[in-house]
Amino acid sequence: MERLDGTRVLVTGGTSGLGAAMAAALVEAGAQVVVTGRDVDRARAAAEGLGAVGIAMDVRSDEDVTRGVQTAADVLGGIDVLVNNAGIGMRSVNPRFLTDPQPFWAVPPAGFRDLVETDLTGYFLVARAVVPRMLEAGSGRVVTVSMNHSTMNRRGFVPYGPARAGAEALARIMAQDLQDSPVTANILLPGGATATGMIPDDVPPELRAHLLDPGVMAAPIRWLCSAAAAGVHDQRIVASEFEGWLAART
Repeated sequence: MERLDGTRVLVTGGTSGLGAAMAAALVEAGAQVVVTGRDVDRARAAAEGLGAVGIAMDVRSDEDVTRGVQTAADVLGGIDVLVNNAGIGMRSVNPRFLTDPQPFWAVPPAGFRDLVETDLTGYFLVARAVVPRMLEAGSGRVVTVSMNHSTMNRRGFVPYGPARAGAEALARIMAQDLQDSPVTANILLPGGATATGMIPDDVPPELRAHLLDPGVMAAPIRWLCSAAAAGVHDQRIVASEFEGWLAART
């Protein structure tokens, strides 16, 4: 395991699912971690169980993001790594999206806007607030959590698919904008559907058996925050294929 003693990490949406798994892995490796959630009580309770610090931050609001990032920076004494992860899933517009997909014209406009503002605009707002601090400090890393390309094009996946596609495009453009800077930007994704709260409760057992464990994100996120990943930039890393990807680099 890569040691991360002294590394200061902000994980958005770290109260459950992939965010909680990554936060736990980082804390275990010695990092100082702040996790965010919309509800302050839930964020604090989740963080306590992870060994992190929990703060409230609604990534849909630029004012709330500005306040939350400042709070995280004050708690940590600075931010070395941003893990842009906060998001909501298809359950918010269709609780049975896996077994009973609905066409795009059946999606409520309010639900569409809320998901896009969370999963895409939120990524932009948080990165916009954090990256200038990293540039001023002379170093930093941004990790954008994404999903398989097939998810972005899947039937019945409006608005989740378009939002994730937009977030990945945003991540690649951020990497280009940061190309000649001391800040690196990379993409990390599980590599398949994962057993998180985004999966409906009534998913058939045969489908649930094939879900990835959120812990699949542990090794690659620790590596991306470590000295071993210094200078690694504009990479799209699939967590379920991480060992092979890393071996191919060396």
